[in-house]
Amino acid sequence: MNMTGHHAGHAAGGHHDAGTGTLHDALFILLFLVLIGFYTVAANASKRRFNRWPAMRTICWILGVLAAAAALTGPLAARAHDDFVYHMLGHLLLGMLSPLLIACSAPVTLLLRSLTISSARRMAAWLKTRPVRLLSHPVTASLLNVGGLWVLYYTGLYSAMQHHPVLHVLVHAHMFVAGYLYAAALLCIDPRPHRAGYGFRAGILVLSLAGHGILAKVLFAYPPGDVPIAQAESGAQLMYYGGDAVDLILIFLFCLQWYKSARPGRRHKNASSPAIS
Repeated sequence: MNMTGHHAGHAAGGHHDAGTGTLHDALFILLFLVLIGFYTVAANASKRRFNRWPAMRTICWILGVLAAAAALTGPLAARAHDDFVYHMLGHLLLGMLSPLLIACSAPVTLLLRSLTISSARRMAAWLKTRPVRLLSHPVTASLLNVGGLWVLYYTGLYSAMQHHPVLHVLVHAHMFVAGYLYAAALLCIDPRPHRAGYGFRAGILVLSLAGHGILAKVLFAYPPGDVPIAQAESGAQLMYYGGDAVDLILIFLFCLQWYKSARPGRRHKNASSPAIS
């Protein structure tokens, strides 16, 4: 990479880049505020209609949206273009922490509660379609999540996304969606089109954690594309230890669910838990 030309280009178009960045941030912040507003209104309506909606789910939604906002706006998003460490911090926020928090907020359940009966039935029917069943399966979700990262860093995609805005947006969209599908498939808080048991999901969880950890070690030893060695090493360490921190939350929630499902008197309730078959 010609760093001199790169910085010269930034200097020549500094005012344009600053203006574009400000507009970009403003649009994203507006979107995030709308998402928080819609969820809050829907949660309050659900409380009135069904007498309860856990406050913790609303808190998870707000924190999840804020985590995505931190990754996609402000100084972190600006530095992520040129610094692999900041890019990796954005990955942890947008691809791991935010999807986990959003999955814990049970957005599908809230959506179904907010719809009319006929619309909810159509939504439930859509959730049973083959593409949705495939994408929401733990195996597919883990491959999209962890496998997508291997593709990103070792096919030239990472370097390409730095120069093509549309590709940059698509990669970030995939990062969040894959992370959400992965967390949702393992925790199954929302209604789900599959009935994968805890043992099977635990196996997928262990394999995916191993894949993520191995990738971090490979990134440390073999930096992708034009990433400087120092940045690759620091970014890989952040991915490894920061990823472990988020994964510990996921493991705790998964084990807590498993424990509760195995408690005496809970088996029958768990057997009738939300599932779309």
